[in-house]
Parts: sequence; C-alpha cells; structure tokens
Amino acid sequence: MTWLRRYHLRHFAAHSFWIVPALAMVAAVPVMRLVLWLDMRTQWRWFGFSVEGAQAILGGLSSSMLTFIVFAVSGLLLAVQIASGQLTPRIISLVFARPVLRVSVGIFVFAYTFTLSALGRIETVRVPELLVMVAVLLTLVSIAVFFWFVQQLGTGLRPVFILQSLWETARAVVERVYPHLLDAGGDTGPAAAVAVVDGTPRTVAHTGASGTFLAFGTRELVALARSGGCVIELIPQVGDFVAHGDPLFRIHPGSARVDEDALYDCVAFGPERTLEQDPAFAFRIMVDIASRALSPAVNDPTTAVVAIDQIHRLLAYVGQRNLDTGPVRDDAGHVRLVYATPDWEDFVALAVSEIRAFGAGSIQVPRRLRAMLEHLAAVLPASRTAAVRRELTLLERAVDRQYVDDEDRRRARHPDRQGLGGSVASATRGRG
Repeated sequence: MTWLRRYHLRHFAAHSFWIVPALAMVAAVPVMRLVLWLDMRTQWRWFGFSVEGAQAILGGLSSSMLTFIVFAVSGLLLAVQIASGQLTPRIISLVFARPVLRVSVGIFVFAYTFTLSALGRIETVRVPELLVMVAVLLTLVSIAVFFWFVQQLGTGLRPVFILQSLWETARAVVERVYPHLLDAGGDTGPAAAVAVVDGTPRTVAHTGASGTFLAFGTRELVALARSGGCVIELIPQVGDFVAHGDPLFRIHPGSARVDEDALYDCVAFGPERTLEQDPAFAFRIMVDIASRALSPAVNDPTTAVVAIDQIHRLLAYVGQRNLDTGPVRDDAGHVRLVYATPDWEDFVALAVSEIRAFGAGSIQVPRRLRAMLEHLAAVLPASRTAAVRRELTLLERAVDRQYVDDEDRRRARHPDRQGLGGSVASATRGRG
C-alpha cells in the first residue's frame, strides 16, 4: 500500500464523524444475540414481563432513543454553525473530529439498534427478560450520556476551549515537524544542501487536481531518492495551494531515474489545510478567531486577548525549537530530501501582524501584544529577539497613529497580560 493511500485512510478514519455510529450499529446486533443466548442459558425470571408489557417497553425505548439521536445530531449541527460564524469556519472539521461527540452519538445508535433488534425477539412462548433488562439499562446509560453530551457540546465550543485544544494539537505538530531544540548556532537553512549536487535539475510538475499541499511521506521520498542516486527537492511548502501544472519536485541531478508516479504517491493534496504537518495553520486559526472577535460586527476584544494568550504560549514553544529541519539524509549519511518550512520570522509575522492591524484601536489588544512581545524578547534565545523587536517597533507606530490623546497613548503602550486590569508585575511573569 502506498503512502498516499495510507494517508487518505488515516485521515478518513480520524475525521469521519459517522464511522463510530456506523460501527456501533453493526456491533449492536451480535451483542443482542449474545445477550439472548445468555438469557436462554440462564432462564431469567426476575421481573415477570408479559409479552405485551415487554413489547410496550421496548417500543417506547426505541422511540426515545431515535429522538435522542435526532436531537443530538441537530443540536451538534446548529452549535457548530453558530460557533463557526462567531469564531472561524476552520473549526468545523476540528469539532466533528472530537472523539467525545462521536462516541456519544455512537452510544445512542448502539442502544437504539439493540432495542429495535430486541423488540423483534419477543415471542409469545417466553419473554427474554435479560434482553429487555439490558435494553432498559442501555437507555438509562444513554440518558446520562445525553446530559453529558449537552454539557460537552455547550462548553466545548467556547473560544477558550477551542483555543486550548488548538494549543495541544499544535504542540504535537511542532514536535513532529521540528523535533530538535534550538542550539547555540541557531537555524542554518537547508537550501544550500542542494548546491553540492552536480548536474542540471529536472522539474516534475503537479499532474493531479489543484488543491492545498497537505502532507508528504518523508521516508518514502528518501527511499526513492536513494534508489535513484539523487536528491529530491519539494518545491511547494506544506499549506501552499498548488494548481495543476505547477512545479512540484526538482530532481538533482536531472538525469537521475526516478519513478514519477511513485513521487506522486508520496504527496497529499486536499481542499483545505490540515494540522498534521502544518504548524503555521494552528497560528492561522488562532489569528482568525482573534480577527473575527475584533471585527466591527462582533467587537469582542476580550476573546482576542484569550486568543493572544494561546498564541503567546505557542510562539514561546516554537521559539525554543530548531526550525531548520535540515536536509534529510539516508542511512549512509547522503542528502536525499530537501523541503521548506516556515522560519521564525514567518511565525512571528503570522501571529502578530493582522491582530495588530485589526486591534490597535482596542486599547487592551496592544497592551496584551506588548506584554507577549516583551516576554518573548526576554526569555527566548538571542537569535530570536530581532524579529520580536521589529514587531514591538511596529506596534508602537500603530499605537501612535491610532491614539491622539497622550494619556490613551501611554495606556496603550503599557504591557498587560490581561489586556486591561492586570497589575504592573504581571507583565514580567513567565509563560507556562
């Protein structure tokens, strides 16, 4: 199986909401048969259900479980639409991928299918009481899960929860893409590694449908380069939109024999960016949430400050990593793969520029941004401070343009972890 097929299967399983309910539906029937078999072996006679009573109980339970399913799915769709309108549409796929919601609906579907199957096993000779009792217990469990589902749905779409979830996901992505901590030498840049390869490179164009570059198989590309005795350079960066016919690979040297179909099987494209190999996308979503909160239609600068809290946290984490992944080498130490990733200046500009532009007029936003930038300049290695200080200079200019009154300008320049209301000492505390 190719890397691309494995990627699509893994992505399909991770982001398809319906898989868990479908598996629950399939599993309910053999479980019902197992309970029926146990009932026949044990001959339960604890409750004395009549045929009519058992049918009435199971019929009522199956109707109630169907109502749970319809209400849960309808409520989920409505809540996601409202949250995406208030925050950003890019959270929709993240919400449907949450295991807690898929498992909850799966429990409802399991209970409904089990109860409906049990209803068809009620006979006039003997009522399978264990079957009826298990159906009742499943319904009671579903009621408890339903209340839990409502709570998770109501509280799990708050901006602070979405942003904290993004931080957790982004941290794992950063560790995968940038596995090494920053050393004293700083980032060195991988592009120079290609220059040592003799010969004119050959360009391989993208032949598939246009889309966003989502991910690539590192080991598979290294293996192809080793077998062809060459270096493979990935031209687009993960997250770039690549149209049909755009340059996709460079083969160094161009005379190397590399199966182009195998190359295409090592890269994945899709309609929108994902977080799997794209840590910048996490910043993009956080910044979008802050920007939406700062729009005149919403005017919620406190949510923007909450977003800056997590941006601050993520920038501090990224700033401690070696953002030069370096040329990828094979087991013999030969360079086989080169690809581009965002550098520190890219991350800082992405994290700060739009929030500064949209939020300079809300006094707590420049105060929170200044607290973030001053803290980063104080705690990160010296090689990281130049980009941070440039953003501090741009922030001061934005404040000068925005505020005419000297007192407002002075307040807007004051660093504050809370935006407004924090003590002076809060600006010097560490970021966990």
